Amino acid sequence: MYVPRHFAGSDPDRMRQLVRAHPLGVLVTLTPDGLDANHIPFLLHDDPAPHGELHGHIARANPLWRDHYGDLQALVIFRGPEHYVSPSWYASKKESAKVVPTWNYAVVHAHGRLRIVEDPVWIRAHLEEMTGRQEAKRRDPWALTDAPADYIEKMMSAIVGLEIRLTQLVGKFKLSQNRTDRDRDGVVDGLLQEGTESAKEMARLVREAGKLPPT
Repeated sequence: MYVPRHFAGSDPDRMRQLVRAHPLGVLVTLTPDGLDANHIPFLLHDDPAPHGELHGHIARANPLWRDHYGDLQALVIFRGPEHYVSPSWYASKKESAKVVPTWNYAVVHAHGRLRIVEDPVWIRAHLEEMTGRQEAKRRDPWALTDAPADYIEKMMSAIVGLEIRLTQLVGKFKLSQNRTDRDRDGVVDGLLQEGTESAKEMARLVREAGKLPPT
């Protein structure tokens, strides 16, 4: 991924935060037939150091696990907040009109080694953790034990686990850092006027990026 210096995400904690807040990743692997991409929710574990591991699962009907039964390179792309940026929001538009539209976004590319897991103990622990995290803040949280045991066993037999030992995290946070303070203020105001949740989230990130020291 091309990452200009002013958009580089060099803070590991910030990258992990994005992955955990937006856990649906795009797993990209190379098959004999070419590139393959699968959309999979992942859990990020901090261990082993220094980058941790991603855990997920796929259906046995998915040929991915048969094509890649072993240790191979994988890339998982996590997309955070993103939003269109209108040049009309820039203060500099009134001064020179030399402005163009762009798109702000935050992404993390997780590189690692993929391993297929068929161990039912591993798979059950993974499912319990995944549902536990997603259900934790719900009024009536669901747990695996809410369903009949034989039904859960049947469902588990239809999936395989994915374990990706991470070798590198690459972050790109394109948040108007290359604009002046006045232009960034205009971007924040324009986003807030749009009023959508995605616009408000991007406004927060642009405002925070303006406070960060250059990397």
